[in-house]
Amino acid sequence: MGSKQHNVAHQIVRFLEGAGTEYVFGLCGHTVIAVLDALSDSRVRFVMARHEQIAAHMAEGYARASGRCGVLLTHLGPGLTNAATGVANAALDSIPLLVIAGDVPGYFYGRHPHQEIQYHTDGDQWEVFRPFVKRAWRVADPRGLNRILPRAYGLATSGRPGPVLVNVAMDVFSAPEEGPPPLPPAPMAPPGLDPAAAAHIARRLLAARRPVIYAGGGVISSGASEELRLVAEHLGSPVAYSLMGKGALPDDHPLILGMTGFWGTELTNRVTREADLILAVGTRFAEADSSSWDPRFTFAIPPTELIHLDIDPQEIGRSFPVSVGAVTDARAGLAAILAALRDLAPNGGGGHADLARIQSERRTWLEGLVGPSRSSSVPLAPQRILADVRAALPREGVLVTDVGWNKNGVGQQFPIYLPRTHLPPSGLATMGYGPAAVLGAKLARPDVPCLAMVGDGAFSANPSVLAAAVEGGIAVTWVVMNNSAHGTIAGLMEAHYGRAFGCEFQCAGQPYSPDFAALARAYGVDGVKVERADDLAPALARALGSGRPTVIDVPMVNDPVPTAGHWDINDIYRW
Repeated sequence: MGSKQHNVAHQIVRFLEGAGTEYVFGLCGHTVIAVLDALSDSRVRFVMARHEQIAAHMAEGYARASGRCGVLLTHLGPGLTNAATGVANAALDSIPLLVIAGDVPGYFYGRHPHQEIQYHTDGDQWEVFRPFVKRAWRVADPRGLNRILPRAYGLATSGRPGPVLVNVAMDVFSAPEEGPPPLPPAPMAPPGLDPAAAAHIARRLLAARRPVIYAGGGVISSGASEELRLVAEHLGSPVAYSLMGKGALPDDHPLILGMTGFWGTELTNRVTREADLILAVGTRFAEADSSSWDPRFTFAIPPTELIHLDIDPQEIGRSFPVSVGAVTDARAGLAAILAALRDLAPNGGGGHADLARIQSERRTWLEGLVGPSRSSSVPLAPQRILADVRAALPREGVLVTDVGWNKNGVGQQFPIYLPRTHLPPSGLATMGYGPAAVLGAKLARPDVPCLAMVGDGAFSANPSVLAAAVEGGIAVTWVVMNNSAHGTIAGLMEAHYGRAFGCEFQCAGQPYSPDFAALARAYGVDGVKVERADDLAPALARALGSGRPTVIDVPMVNDPVPTAGHWDINDIYRW
């Protein structure tokens, strides 16, 4: 029976309550049971996973769908290393997480206590996260927590958001509390854009003949979608986006171009390449979004003039030279530019010189998707799966993807209409993110359907997400796009080496796949195996309306996502 004496663990939990935390995701371990005991009496709900990577992805999914800080509790040693992949995924996608990790008792540092990480330095566990967290604290004295917790929470959620680590010796959790719990940090006013700089940018935008706005994930994280729409409409400028920026403006908006880069469209890449000016907002110009920065394909900067707004000064000028760079929150920066545009050109700008042709070409491209999306072939065409899911999922429904066709094809072809309803893994592109992240998304958005489209490789990597759904009463739908392979890599290897060795799932020389529907039922989850193309739509309708977690196993042909951009790896294979 746990002690009810108030200790530092209770102090931490009361801090989380004061910060408005709804959920702590994690896994038990001997170093953190004092925190679990404190959580058992709290309004903060502990959501248990069977693997720390799943818990980290759940916390990230929650943060991305809610716009709030996710909280992860993890044990030392293998708990921390298991969680590392999920936390790194959040870091590369700029998602705020507060990670609280237990550690060995501070008085045993360096003596080989159970599961301690120390090889070069005593008490070295926190260093595991050093390459990908905004900051890591090692807490060996309870008197430090009242200062550290608000700083950690504030750092995770301010500036360019990201994970932080508070690594706590387990004896600290059990120590008597040191005074009242610290107050949550006051919200920080984000950096804005000087009116003179905004006016300078506005004049350049108005003078351009072929301006393009390029939206990244920073537009979504800052809540700048409305400002983006108003600036684009005032200018009459088309809007392209990165994978993380998809959803910043509805995909049925007349000014939308689509996603850039290797998995972008020919039209989007051509328009961004031929632009005379690009206003880039909240983007890192990552490799896949930028066709490996090759000027022949997506961005030709220069001669295209680049105006780059980003909250992280390290990103401005990192990949392309800028004519104007501004360190600003996306929402504040766009609002300042909009005010300047309205002052300088009350009736709006002249727009992109080729806007009518661009809009006509996009309509033609969309019409070209109709044929494959209606195919009745089995295994199903991936376009048919995307089309049926889009028809079943309401406009406000949340779609979580993983890696492969479900991420790349969705970015290219699947319409998204609202911010925070498209949750892909981008920077680290972690296989296994989607099956878990959708659980966190549903806890953040219990009012809307949440669906994950994932590959069979991702779903089979850690199917214990099914247990987490049952235990947590989390009603999500997983659509497993099953091609008995790590399909994207198989396609690359087949194209360059004429075989897909080590990429396809086989048994006795034949394609192999578990029965994911049967596996789901074994966990207590509804499971459906699609046999015909026309079975998918009714299966989706039943699953989304059932109020129960459901797995839909869909056989899919292993066709590569069409590409119009460039990825440098293809050149490397040819050496």
